Amino acid sequence: MSTITISNELLYKSFIIGAKNVISEKNGLNAINVFPVPDGDTGTNLASLMTTIIEKAKLGQTISETLQSIADAAIVGARGNSGIIFASYISGFAEGIKQNEVDLNTLIETSEIAYDYAYHAISQPVEGTMITVMRAWAHALKQFKQATTNAIDLFLQAFEVVKEELAKTPDMLKVLKENHVVDAGAKGFVHFIEGFIKAFKGEEVTIEVHETVEALHVDHLEDSQYRYCTEALIRGESLDSEKIRESLLSMGDSLVVAGSKKTVRIHIHTDHPEDVFAHLDGLARIAEQKVDDMRRQFEAANHAKYPIALVTDSIADLPSEWVDHYQIHQLPISLKMNDSEYLDKITIQSSRFYQMMDSLKVYPTSAQPNVKSLVNFFSFLTTYYREIIVITVSKEMSGTYNAFVEATKSFPDHRIHVINSKQNSGAEGLLVYKAAQLIEQGHSTDEVIQTIESLTTKSKILVSVKTLKYMMRSGRLTKVSGTIASLMHLKPVISIDEEGKGIIFAKALSVDSADKKIYQHVKHVVTSAGIEGYAIVHANAKERASQYEKIYTELTGQAPLYVMDISTVVAMNAGIGTVAIAYLGKE
Repeated sequence: MSTITISNELLYKSFIIGAKNVISEKNGLNAINVFPVPDGDTGTNLASLMTTIIEKAKLGQTISETLQSIADAAIVGARGNSGIIFASYISGFAEGIKQNEVDLNTLIETSEIAYDYAYHAISQPVEGTMITVMRAWAHALKQFKQATTNAIDLFLQAFEVVKEELAKTPDMLKVLKENHVVDAGAKGFVHFIEGFIKAFKGEEVTIEVHETVEALHVDHLEDSQYRYCTEALIRGESLDSEKIRESLLSMGDSLVVAGSKKTVRIHIHTDHPEDVFAHLDGLARIAEQKVDDMRRQFEAANHAKYPIALVTDSIADLPSEWVDHYQIHQLPISLKMNDSEYLDKITIQSSRFYQMMDSLKVYPTSAQPNVKSLVNFFSFLTTYYREIIVITVSKEMSGTYNAFVEATKSFPDHRIHVINSKQNSGAEGLLVYKAAQLIEQGHSTDEVIQTIESLTTKSKILVSVKTLKYMMRSGRLTKVSGTIASLMHLKPVISIDEEGKGIIFAKALSVDSADKKIYQHVKHVVTSAGIEGYAIVHANAKERASQYEKIYTELTGQAPLYVMDISTVVAMNAGIGTVAIAYLGKE
């Protein structure tokens, strides 16, 4: 065959157009996603990867620089099983081309190297998936290279083989045959190659995400399937992907480890994300964490109970069994600790945090979900819901509300309403619970929004803080005022005003005195306006919480709706020993 030189610009453009082609097929890929878990997010994950390539990859001075830029962007943007396998493929592609000029023979050889990279990134490769069509593409290019002198003809012949291989994937995987679909990840790779070829033909692709495709309905998840799709981006020096892979094998399945000696992306399905990250914390700096609840995703794609999706953040303290019953989507707040970021209630539990908080040299800080992660989240939800209600922690306490609002701007054709709860912890949780009940009862989106917004000023949380040292360390109190308060043995009652700002509700010189002030307030509300329900939350203070439960059951004539430990983020500020009562006033 004749030798042609492939320019830096053409190779860059081929990846960009391939990426655009995949993004346009996002909804269709989500709709046929049944392996390894039918959670309906393969298209969303691949779209995230491709969007990051488009936004972050740069045309370098040389082909090697360009491909390394694309590979770096791919590792950062990779999401999900298919996304990280694809990112590994691109890393192999970049590793295979180090020269400044590339001919067709080099491109063919590099496609085989890229396939090898992707294959070896997977702990247990499965045929009938993306890896199968990657190999078919590399082998077909090699097979036909002597049959034509035209590069585009070669690509088109090889592409026909890839499409045939894609059509055979149901014969290789039982779950695909049962659902009469091809593999979603494999189809995503085929769409990429289709765009790649268009670039060589001089064609352009405009991103036009096709309308939501009706998803398959899978009856159930296998009992053996893990719940959480867990991912990490770690950074360090001389990272050994193979050793990292071996060390994680016993923690779950669908393990993929890809990257370089300085940056590694990890994907694993597990029931205990917190154990995975406790392990990784000892290996490298955890730069990024992502955990998807595959059970909740499966329900959204296959068995949604309600036409309205209900979303909140992890600061809303609500029992996990209720979150599951009402199919609530709870987004974790980030907690930065020991130069790594953790996800509240997911990759770090309060129990572990309590063991660490007194020995931390640098006290943790929290951060709201970033807008890009929320856009990815909404990208998935809008595939299955036309209407979404979000209830967030008070915007006076966190940027979470603003981040959600900003993310909704990317979805002008969907109704996503964000409510500022003007509360936190148990009070926020009660508002979310009320919204869930209204949705279950069949109320419209407008009715739910109107009711919850009217209740934000009728709900309240009263917090008895046992010690002020944690508020001082977290910055909630200045060191000077905190020291003075400590010397005075002040045990304030903390609450939130009608605007959603934290306030000292009452001053007390002892915990007993603070408890009495809380009791008097609740008694007044019960006898005057009445309460619909209440909850008791605490920070590793089960004994005090039990006392509260007994006292307020007697006062109100009803047991608390729930008693639970508070979120790690709230515990970070309130401190060990804190106990609080949150109530929801009557409409």
